[in-house]
Amino acid sequence: MNRPHPLDLHDGPASRVPRPALSDAQLLDTQRAFDSVAGDYDGPRGNNELIQRMRANLWDAVQREVPVGSRLLDLGCGTGLDAVEFARRGYGVLATDWSPQMVERTRNRATLSGLAGRIATTHLGVQQLDRLSGEFDGIYSNFGPLNCAPDLHSVATECARLLRPGGKLLFSVIGRVCPWELAHYILRGRFRRAAVRWAREPMAVGMNRHTIWTRYYLPREFHRAFAAQFTLSSHRALGLFLPPPYLVAFYRRHPRWCERLGRLDDRLGHWPLLRDMGDHFLIVMQRR
Repeated sequence: MNRPHPLDLHDGPASRVPRPALSDAQLLDTQRAFDSVAGDYDGPRGNNELIQRMRANLWDAVQREVPVGSRLLDLGCGTGLDAVEFARRGYGVLATDWSPQMVERTRNRATLSGLAGRIATTHLGVQQLDRLSGEFDGIYSNFGPLNCAPDLHSVATECARLLRPGGKLLFSVIGRVCPWELAHYILRGRFRRAAVRWAREPMAVGMNRHTIWTRYYLPREFHRAFAAQFTLSSHRALGLFLPPPYLVAFYRRHPRWCERLGRLDDRLGHWPLLRDMGDHFLIVMQRR
């Protein structure tokens, strides 16, 4: 599922990747939450200006890393905005999501765009990749579906099985260290909320009177789960100087200032230390 920016979490020591902790009931909670918003998820909730800006970073990264004409696997396709864009650019896409309503939206979008021949869809969560077969040239995921994965090590194993040797993973993941969020909540005296990305266990996040279960990562924590099968090619911050998507009202009130902040994101988001922060990070890995 293309995650809207839910709240955020705290893990244990940086030397460990969190153990799987999501139950079947929690996974079902998350599925119901995204089913409930599928009908209007293309609007401000899931595709406002700040989200669109981050979305374009993944689009361009995929085109740089994976040759046009290749076969892509989309993990957490949401309403299909990414899948349709890649199909327009000449890729073949298998779009998957844990929310059946999101899969239906993607299927309809592919048909309406005239690109159904390039986009296949299936109802499948990231915890069910063992059910897939075939070989892909690239696998991507945008806006944090892997933050909701019960076991990243299992995801890594299945991605290695599905990806050709030398193929690329490109994931947009919700990070731990978001300076904007820390400042926003600390200045309001909401200290527990400011620290929520650092929780040790999966965090319950409310959306549309439902619950999403999610956890957050530093880039090095995230890559550690994939390190046996994948080398780290690069990572960069997304939404470091710009506010996170749920503060889009600030962005709209100060468009010129935020445009300058966006240029700082573009220029400095790959710098050491800075690339470990931000609302999300974009990580690129290559199969050994």
